[in-house]
Amino acid sequence: MLLLGAPGAGKGTQAQVLMAEFAIPQISTGDLLRANIASGTELGLKAKGLMSQGQFVDDETVNSMVAERLTHSDAARGYILDGFPRTLPQADWLDQHLASAGSTQEAALPVPLVLPVIAVSINVAYDQLLQRITGRRTCPACNRSYNVYSQPPLKPGICDVEGAALQQRPDDTEAVFAERMKTFNAQTAPVIDHYRRKGRFEEVDGDQPVEVVTAAIKAALRRLRGQEVPA
Repeated sequence: MLLLGAPGAGKGTQAQVLMAEFAIPQISTGDLLRANIASGTELGLKAKGLMSQGQFVDDETVNSMVAERLTHSDAARGYILDGFPRTLPQADWLDQHLASAGSTQEAALPVPLVLPVIAVSINVAYDQLLQRITGRRTCPACNRSYNVYSQPPLKPGICDVEGAALQQRPDDTEAVFAERMKTFNAQTAPVIDHYRRKGRFEEVDGDQPVEVVTAAIKAALRRLRGQEVPA
């Protein structure tokens, strides 16, 4: 499945819950790039060369990394895609790749092991996202997280545990968030349209408690897959 959502929508939190419950991995293109570069693979060296020149890593390279990762045994039961497909060409490639993999399986199998990707979008209002991002504060001593709007410390600007002054990440500003939202909307709209046209897309309300959002995602999975998913 592809979990979509704007910055601050809670994708990471929901991915962790679903990974633990279904025993499936989260496959992140960022993690794949870093791993291939660190390991010095052919794809990693190619990506490193492009990045060192200030260029984006091309779709072919990213697609190849994803294709290799999907062959690992931990992805046999399913996986959560993070940051991929980010563009319409990547979504088209993934559909074709999975269709090709499915067609090579034994016809005697009662159900196909390779299923098409389904997409679930976690929707949160812009103002709420802005508060989630710009309100984030972290303790430099214990890494405890706060939010000045929804989970403030007992004493403003001070960690409840360590008594250290809380810090804000440099990119957790309104200006940076606005740019990230522009990029997200430009890249994600075509991908959403792609999966919606194919009947493989659902939206859930992310402005709710974590467990309520999780239940909504699982309900969406049941509808999209047309098969039993644990409640």
